[in-house]
Amino acid sequence: MNLITPWIRSFLPELPVSDRQLAEDLTLRGIAVEGEFPFADGKGTRFEMDITTNRVDAMNHYGVAREVAAIYNVPLKPLTDALAAPVQQSREGAGYPVRIEAEDLCGRFTTRVIRGVTVKPASGLIAEYFAALGQKPISGPVDVTNFGWLAMGQPTHVFDLDKIEGAIVVRRAKAGEKLRLLDGTEKVLVADDLVVADEKKALGLAGVMGGWDSRVTEETKNILVEAAWFEPATIRASSRRHGLHTDASHRFERGADFNAAPVANALITRLVLEQAGGEVEGPLVDVTVPALAAKTADRAPIALRVKEVQRHLGTTLDGSELSAELITRYMAALGCVLTPTGAAGEFTAKLPSWRLDLEREIDLIEEVARVYGYNRFADTLPTFAGEVVDLPHAEQEAAIRTTLRALGFSEAITSTFVSAEAAALFASAPAVPMGNPLSEEAGMLRPALTANMTAALALNLNRDVEAVRLFELGTIFLGSTAEVREQQSLSLGLTGNARATALYTAADALFYEAKGAIEAVLAKFAGTVSFSAENLPSWIEAGRGANALLDGKIVASFGELNAAEAQRRKLKQTCVLAEVAAQTLLETPLRKPVIRDLSRFQSVARDFSFVFPDSVQWSAVSGAIEGLQINELTSVTPGEIFRDAKGKAVAAGSYSLLVRVSLQSPERTLTEEEISGASEKIVATLKNLGGTQRA
Repeated sequence: MNLITPWIRSFLPELPVSDRQLAEDLTLRGIAVEGEFPFADGKGTRFEMDITTNRVDAMNHYGVAREVAAIYNVPLKPLTDALAAPVQQSREGAGYPVRIEAEDLCGRFTTRVIRGVTVKPASGLIAEYFAALGQKPISGPVDVTNFGWLAMGQPTHVFDLDKIEGAIVVRRAKAGEKLRLLDGTEKVLVADDLVVADEKKALGLAGVMGGWDSRVTEETKNILVEAAWFEPATIRASSRRHGLHTDASHRFERGADFNAAPVANALITRLVLEQAGGEVEGPLVDVTVPALAAKTADRAPIALRVKEVQRHLGTTLDGSELSAELITRYMAALGCVLTPTGAAGEFTAKLPSWRLDLEREIDLIEEVARVYGYNRFADTLPTFAGEVVDLPHAEQEAAIRTTLRALGFSEAITSTFVSAEAAALFASAPAVPMGNPLSEEAGMLRPALTANMTAALALNLNRDVEAVRLFELGTIFLGSTAEVREQQSLSLGLTGNARATALYTAADALFYEAKGAIEAVLAKFAGTVSFSAENLPSWIEAGRGANALLDGKIVASFGELNAAEAQRRKLKQTCVLAEVAAQTLLETPLRKPVIRDLSRFQSVARDFSFVFPDSVQWSAVSGAIEGLQINELTSVTPGEIFRDAKGKAVAAGSYSLLVRVSLQSPERTLTEEEISGASEKIVATLKNLGGTQRA
């Protein structure tokens, strides 16, 4: 926004620095001056300023002057003296009635009646300042309202009084209600819009733009001046809903000053009298809602301790600490009212109504640092007491990440939001919708990580990265908008570089690689791992997936992305995904490693070739052998798996399995009788499982 130095200096008669120095010092304190344009007559400068959204109080000349007064310790004229001296009524009247029906959306509303005006172009200081700012003049009373927010930051509005029917009513709009605005457009309102109305019709979209039918024109003879405070979120929603971003909405949606309305009303009234003549009828009507006042102007004081300020900020460039006197002076200049608590150097700070961004003691400490100047502090590390404490599940998270990185996976971070379509496909429970989504593709909080993992694989493939191994450990969101539950989840994504081995074909390679990765992760945790192919999610291609179980409870589902979804996403090669219930793993203790002395005696390996029905899984085979409790047994591994598609060497519905068993004693060399005895037990056990030994 644009501000001019003559206007700023009008509030600071003793300001000692040049415009150039003023611009530099303001910028160093967060009130950034991005451009300086000196006047041709050399009597001032126009500043182009970039003021952050949390500093709505500084988006006007008086607000910047308040900052300057704090920086240079110079007197600041009170706003009532400088601009808005109280206005006295010159005609008897009761004041214009106001009724706030939407008390949760409008906290304050003021009105003042002026009769007998003559509308004409603005002149004098208004015309002079507008020319310097490049502000377009409209008409005297309207220019006065623009002058008001440029001066003190409070948007106001003037109505043609003769076009208002009955009392002013601040209410929610009626669904489908139509309103023609000052820009000539007609808007169809919704029930969530807030309007300023009379007893019969809407007069304007509150906090955004006034209405066409009640606007001030050259024929206007009587004016109603309005200044109010509106709830920021409501104004922001209406502004975006109707595609209107105005000077008023820009300020109201960031949190205006609750106490500014009567002062601004007095300013506008006085300037209208100067520019258009007329007489004030009746007193100022000022209606407030105590509940909203308590949240803004009457917020509870917060503690401010000089020792905490000094601890956080450290020493200045000259090696000293900020004094209590300097700290209290800065706070007073910024509008905080400090009250000593009785303890040395401790105060309670009553927060100014125009600084809704101040909420905690650390905010006040930051204000002290900002006004003093960050560049004037020595570069020192902050003091620290205590010790670094790991998060509750840090060890489990580290185990998961370390395992997957060792297997060649790279960690990914994807969006928290997904489309409704993706949420429905990849989640087993309803997703939580966003109240105000950025787009249809980001309308839901993610209920599963696999939705965005699929998009990550597609993104890599579209950029010619043919072999991808990704994992993400992150938060998913379940429940409803009324109660959102957060859980940790783990997702894997694999595509490309599928290689056949002696145990499986290239077509099955990705599936078994994912299975191995999940098995490696689960092996880090206490419990028995098993697999099942029942009740798989719909996103897995039929017959191409499985569930992983830990102690009989499903903790992961993995498999190939179904063909329909792969085609919709234009994925030209097989993609395998996995969703792991990481929350369960984080709450499960890690498996404790067991250390055994290495045997000095030779180990013996024996192979057993069996044909099993497809219904017999490897977990059953290995579990049966391990259950024999052969003391010398050290390992059971699959050596080779063979199927015959033609059903000649191995019947259809069966597979040939080579089981390799290692035996070793820590005390002696095994005898042939011991080895034979163990082998006989293993053969008998495998036959009991339904296996047929091959010659």
